Amino acid sequence: MDYEQVYAHGGPRYQDLVAAEDADDELWPALTPHLEGRPRVVEIGAGTGRVTRLLRRGGLPTIATEPSASMLAEAIRLADAGAGADADCRFCRAEAAALPFRSGIADAAVAGWVFGHQREWRPTDWRTIVAGFLAECDRVTAGGTIIVIETLGTGHERPHPSPELAEYYDWLETEMGFGRTWIRTDYVFPTVEAAAAITGDFFGPHFAALVRRRRWSRIPECTGIWVRPATTEPARTRAR
Repeated sequence: MDYEQVYAHGGPRYQDLVAAEDADDELWPALTPHLEGRPRVVEIGAGTGRVTRLLRRGGLPTIATEPSASMLAEAIRLADAGAGADADCRFCRAEAAALPFRSGIADAAVAGWVFGHQREWRPTDWRTIVAGFLAECDRVTAGGTIIVIETLGTGHERPHPSPELAEYYDWLETEMGFGRTWIRTDYVFPTVEAAAAITGDFFGPHFAALVRRRRWSRIPECTGIWVRPATTEPARTRAR
């Protein structure tokens, strides 16, 4: 599966997938303790805005960044449709490596299902690339909290990352100072066939065949949350 092409051009298709994830609403309660007292958030790689909408509904003013025009358009469409947004939000097309904001504009940075792709796309220099992303998070938060959300296994009831992602996760924990927790964020679809068609479009025909074979309309998903706590107090008087 060419994920780069999906992310570049498949905003509505991707939204069909992620709209079915976290059916039990486990993600926001898991994020909340790490964002208390961190009122201003920069989101990296917002995609179609699934985490953005959680942040806004939680009352956190958010700047949501996304490099893909297709993804960003879908995020803005859903925001304009009033998809559970209570706090102020700005959308910005931007790359994680060069965020167009001054230092200290936010108190926390959140990156959901973003950095781990570099392990596959850039197998020889992913550490340098992701370290650069994290340095930008440090800069725009002036040493604030950084939260990284990644998959720990689609179709698994317990964490079961690929060897490549396990290497990346170990690097986050042993070299970059992150601590990890994990939750279940299962997908729920109206029918087995809908589950197979939508997940197969993203994860490939072999996964679609697995869904049909196991008669899954609810697909188990494990999600990891990596947090590096702030090294500074939040600056509540910073201007947007």
